[in-house]
Parts: sequence; C-alpha cells; structure tokens
Amino acid sequence: MEEKILKNNRAWEYDSLIRREILEISPYVPGKPVDEVRRELGITDVIKLASNENPLGPSPKGRTAVSEVLSELHIYPDGNSFYLKQALAAKLGVKVEELIIGNGSDEIIKLLAEAFFRPGDEVVISEHTFGEYAYAAHLMGAKIRRAPAGQDFGHDLEQMAAAVTERTKAVFICNPNNPTGTMITKDELEKFISSVPSQVLIVLDQAYFEYVEDPAYPDGIDYIGDGRVLVLRTFSKIYGLAGLRVGYGIGAAGLISYLNRVKEPFNVNIPAQAAARAALEDTEFLAKSKKLNQDGIAFLTAGFTELGLDYVPTQANFILFATPYHSKDVFQRMLEKGVIVRTGDIFGLPKYIRVTVGTEEQNERFLKALKEVLSELGK
Repeated sequence: MEEKILKNNRAWEYDSLIRREILEISPYVPGKPVDEVRRELGITDVIKLASNENPLGPSPKGRTAVSEVLSELHIYPDGNSFYLKQALAAKLGVKVEELIIGNGSDEIIKLLAEAFFRPGDEVVISEHTFGEYAYAAHLMGAKIRRAPAGQDFGHDLEQMAAAVTERTKAVFICNPNNPTGTMITKDELEKFISSVPSQVLIVLDQAYFEYVEDPAYPDGIDYIGDGRVLVLRTFSKIYGLAGLRVGYGIGAAGLISYLNRVKEPFNVNIPAQAAARAALEDTEFLAKSKKLNQDGIAFLTAGFTELGLDYVPTQANFILFATPYHSKDVFQRMLEKGVIVRTGDIFGLPKYIRVTVGTEEQNERFLKALKEVLSELGK
C-alpha cells in the first residue's frame, strides 16, 4: 500500500491542475533578514538598511499598547477594527465606512484585485515601481502594461495615461515612488485623473507620505470623492510597526464595501490594532523620525557626491543611487561587511542600489563600507 502511494505521488502532475495565471508571478524577494546574514556569514554585528524600516524602532506608545493587550491573545480580534477605524476617521476627517484596515497595505492591494480584476483586464503601472501591483494583477489573470519611466525613473503620468486602453481596469501610482523616492505633484495628479476614463480605478499608494517635505505633494484623501480613487497608507514605515502588519485604505464607501466582501474575517490581529491606534497619537515620535530622516538624507547625499555617485533626490526614507558595478556585486560585498542594502536589479535597475536612511551611526557605517567596497571592486 505504501509503495502504491509513493508511486502515485511521483506521478502527480501539478501542471495539469494549477491556474495558468500564477505562472506569470515571480515570488516576492524581501530584504535579507539580519538573522539570516548572521547564520550564513557568521557575522554578529549586522545592520539592515534594505526594507525602509524605521531605524528608531516602533512607536513607544504603540509598543506600550501591545503590552497592555497580551492577556487577550486567546480571543479573536475585532474583524471590523472598530476602534482603529474610529481613531483614523477622526484624525483624517473621513467617514468610518470610507476606511478598510488590512494586514499591511499589501493585503488591500490583493483585495482590490480579487474584487475587481478578471482575466483579460489590464493594469497600468510605471516601469520601475513596487512589485506587489504586478503580483496582484497576475494572480487574478489580469495583464500588466508598464508605462516608460519619467525623470529619475519615476512616474511619467502622460505615458501612463497613454497606456490606458478599453481593457484597463486600474492604474497604480506609488507616491512617493518605491524604489525611486520620486514624487508626483498635485497639479500633475489632477491633470492625470481628469484624463483617465471614468471606469478606470486609480490607486494612490502613499506608504511614505509622512516623510514628504515638498508642499506641492497631493493629499490623496482630497480625491476619494471621485468614487474610483483608492488611497493606500501604512503603519509599517514612519510608525515603526512593520512587524505587526497594519495598513489601511481610504475610498468612497461603495468602493470600500466591495473590498470588504473579499476580506478575511480576522485579518488584523489584536496587538496590531492596539499598537496602530496608539501610534496615531505618538506625534513626538513621528516628529523625531522625520527629523532623523531629513538629517540622514542630507548626510548620505553629501557622501554620494563626495564619492562621485549619482543619486535620485528623494521624498521618502530611502535613496536610490548608482554604482559603476552590478548591484548584486555591491550587495554581496556590503553583506560581507555586515551591511544589508537592496539591489536595484529586482526593480529593473541593475546598476543601482536602494538604501534605507538609518541612524547617524548606521549611515556612517554604511558610507564607510560602501567606500571600501567600491575601492575593492575597482582593483
């Protein structure tokens, strides 16, 4: 009997059963974990500047809130995230029914795809942008149309509008854009919205909006009255809660109601909801995080200039910069020095590196290691 079972398993042909759409999906490659580098290379002193995490750690108020709900871990969380929605609605000046809470904003991208995308639909994205948009589209059998990038590899909204066809279901705009840190202005966005057919969904991913300094930056909430605009935001970045996975979407009540139809019942856990709600009020931590980021950008860009390296001016908490060598070679050498960065090849930019802005000490160590690596590769 056992021999027959083994024989059947060997003969099993998955290819005849799987959905063909998933063959278009390349698994997401996250930033390399610190523990993995320690295990592989035997390095104990490792810093991670690869995943745009807050180098100051989590919001202190959020961390305290987590400790206060640990006795509740035996019960299911509120599937409606009632209190978090109430807090967000009050802070943002929106209605509760215009909010959806997700297991990170990544989940909301997937919910949108599950609710709206069909095989044969098209989704327009920029040439160099966040990979989860393509993943969600391919998952549901939709096709990706990549518009050529604009200045500094960012969004060219005219090219994106030109890529829209009668099959287009949605357009994704990451603002500031990941991995470039580039920004679309209010005037550019409004011109784009007015030029896109009314049946096309417009997704504004504002994961890094709290870091933006430019007064021309548009607040996505101003456009949800259009009915087809969905704004995405997260607690993973400036709030420092990436490990808890909390994101949220803001849109017209009708749009949000469809996303709720495909949302899992208990998608955001109790500690995550509590931490996010408390972190919203941690204005001191947010101001400290933003100041650290501004100082870090100034320090790192001065360092790139000194090294003769081109970089993309950023409105986020990371910087994309060019190297004379393939990003994988630079990445590996940096790894051996205990510094984890992000290769640009996964974004279609093989000679670029994306580095997260760290603490003063981390930034100094990064530049020192980079200088050494460039010298070693140049020999």
